[in-house]
Amino acid sequence: MALRTATLIGVASGVLAATAALAEPKTNMLHQWSEGSDAAAIAKLGEMFTAAGGKWEQTSIAGHTANTLAKLRADVIAGNAPPAVQLKGPEIAEWNSTGKTANLDELANKEGWDKLVAPALLPVMKPTGDWVAAPMNIHRINWLWASKKAMEQAGIKELPKTWAEFNADCDKAVAAHLICIAHNSADWTDATTFEVVVYGQNLDLFKKAFVEGDTDAMRSPDMVKALEQFRLMVSKYMDPSIAARDYQAASELLNKGQAVFMFMGDWQIGLLNASGLKAGTDYECAQAPTDWGKPGFILNSDSVVFFKQTDPDYVAGQTLLAHLIMSPQFQTIFNQAKGSIPARLDIDLSKGFNPCQQLSQKDLQASIADGTLVRSMAHNMTIPQKYRGAIMDTITAFVNDPKTSAKDAAPAMADAVEAQK
Repeated sequence: MALRTATLIGVASGVLAATAALAEPKTNMLHQWSEGSDAAAIAKLGEMFTAAGGKWEQTSIAGHTANTLAKLRADVIAGNAPPAVQLKGPEIAEWNSTGKTANLDELANKEGWDKLVAPALLPVMKPTGDWVAAPMNIHRINWLWASKKAMEQAGIKELPKTWAEFNADCDKAVAAHLICIAHNSADWTDATTFEVVVYGQNLDLFKKAFVEGDTDAMRSPDMVKALEQFRLMVSKYMDPSIAARDYQAASELLNKGQAVFMFMGDWQIGLLNASGLKAGTDYECAQAPTDWGKPGFILNSDSVVFFKQTDPDYVAGQTLLAHLIMSPQFQTIFNQAKGSIPARLDIDLSKGFNPCQQLSQKDLQASIADGTLVRSMAHNMTIPQKYRGAIMDTITAFVNDPKTSAKDAAPAMADAVEAQK
């Protein structure tokens, strides 16, 4: 620890020099990671901040993101904006538009963040051209997880690459009296699976409907086609108990070999590890099916946004905290715990990272080269929350009402979004 402390202090000293001679950089980070591996990872950030000479404080708000946002609004209205807050996606731009976010350009330019961070994250972290947030990780959404035990029982030799192959494999699973898709019906899990379907069938449709919020695209025959595929999955390849179980219970179906496949982000690795399962031995991971034959990546990212401060100790603390978040040390420790991969593209994942994480980094770089990288609608990385909420409500209503046809659901989605404008 002494060597790392000295190293961190040495690296940070030049960064902090411009903020004048200060007795003690300090911070109070507002976040929602109150338990499990997330809490452990944030605790490690606190240790690094303390080791580098700072005074660490945190305010953890359990539960949904809305709880954190409510606390943030109350603090800002009271004139006591926190120095650092866990935020993501459009929320960053919304708070930046208030003029209350801090400018990180001096540090970002010094450390070359523009060249280190995945291109799809740049407009999120710098919504008007200035850095106001530091990305902590990259989650991949379009994963297909598979139980080796269940695959063998169903006679499935390899993971499907297209939706036609996927449907054929699900028919094998059903014939073997297995659940094909482990799922629990909640707005975020339904939207996660459905956006994977849309993306895998039609990349342009995903961009128009879920990135640009184009309601004509939502009404299109291509969206109807995606909903028809989703209806097949819900009615035939999932089981009737999806609305009665939680995410943990759905994961257990996969972990125990009672279900063959599951669509979920790479935080699934944490649950697989907790069950003592190993990649390649007990489960397989692969890019979810696509019909357009290129590497693809739906991106989600956690980040920390910084708000303007008058206390020079907090200002210095912001510089130190942002530096540490973007450091290879933290990016490695944090993402090994969460199952995601570093937001920095220059970190070697060959040691200490899960094979699925290594594949994720490889596919991310390939998707950047091929122009197929997109941000996630389901996980609040694209359109404003009010439009996202309308889409998610429509999707979950479709899942839970078998009488709703794809031809009715597509215009209903568009209508719900337009009602929010």
